[in-house]
Amino acid sequence: MSEELTLPQVVDDLEAVQDLKQAAKDIFCGTVGGIAQVLVGQPFDIIKVRLQTSSVPTTAMDTVKNLVKNEGVMAFYKGTAVPLVGVGACVSCQFGVNESMKRYFHSRTGAVEGAHLSLGQYYVCGFASGAANALLATPIEHVRIRMQIQKSSKGEGLYRSSLDCARQLIKQGALMHGFTATALRTSHGFGVYFSTYEALIANQEKHGVARQDIPAWKVCIYGAFSGAFFWSLTYPFDVVKSVMQADDFRNPRYGKNVWSVAKKVYQERGIKAFGKGFAPTILRSLPVNGATFAAFEISMRLIS
Repeated sequence: MSEELTLPQVVDDLEAVQDLKQAAKDIFCGTVGGIAQVLVGQPFDIIKVRLQTSSVPTTAMDTVKNLVKNEGVMAFYKGTAVPLVGVGACVSCQFGVNESMKRYFHSRTGAVEGAHLSLGQYYVCGFASGAANALLATPIEHVRIRMQIQKSSKGEGLYRSSLDCARQLIKQGALMHGFTATALRTSHGFGVYFSTYEALIANQEKHGVARQDIPAWKVCIYGAFSGAFFWSLTYPFDVVKSVMQADDFRNPRYGKNVWSVAKKVYQERGIKAFGKGFAPTILRSLPVNGATFAAFEISMRLIS
């Protein structure tokens, strides 16, 4: 009798251990993807931020020339310390939540693990991962932007380092400034991002190629396409977020909420302002998201 009572508990415990092990794998592989994302994307990112926050007309090429001339080549990796740790956490969070949501839908529908979900379900998985991601991405991107808009290459700006910047923002109660704009970008954006990627993977499997057998170069292409689609649909939110996080939060020039900032940007710079920096962002998204998905998928294959 006692064995009949305890057997279900043993099964539940084993399933819980398996879930924890899988979650740990998701987090680890997401971290690997995040590190790849930062190392590949940081130079593009600082160009994008400088373009978005510049109050005078400029081009990506002029921004590159001015950076090298005035601040040196290493300026392209300014503010990397916090993102290297933080983006690893963000990407592990977004992939971890996305994979957990996929398992949730599989358990609800009784589908075999690894079976395909509907595009709507993949979108919900990505939406949830984007909402969770915004909690981590907001402070990390805020610190990165504050560091990137400092003009001095010799540490003579307002912040001595990324950690000093984070400490000062926490002291001012402004670390999460720009959260709403970030959440608007990441929730819908990652819904599209992951559903696009899964649709491309499903197309390969429909032609008889198992997920684990898809070549790395194809994974890179699918990731690159998904990233480009993400930015094409969410870029205006990113402009608003960057302007908010680069503004003086104690006495903001552009306003204190998403709508007021968007309105002020439009009044001062016109509709084109919401596409400022789009070209380097798309160029950045191709190698960055290709590297992110490839790093995630390959590391998952290796540890599985």
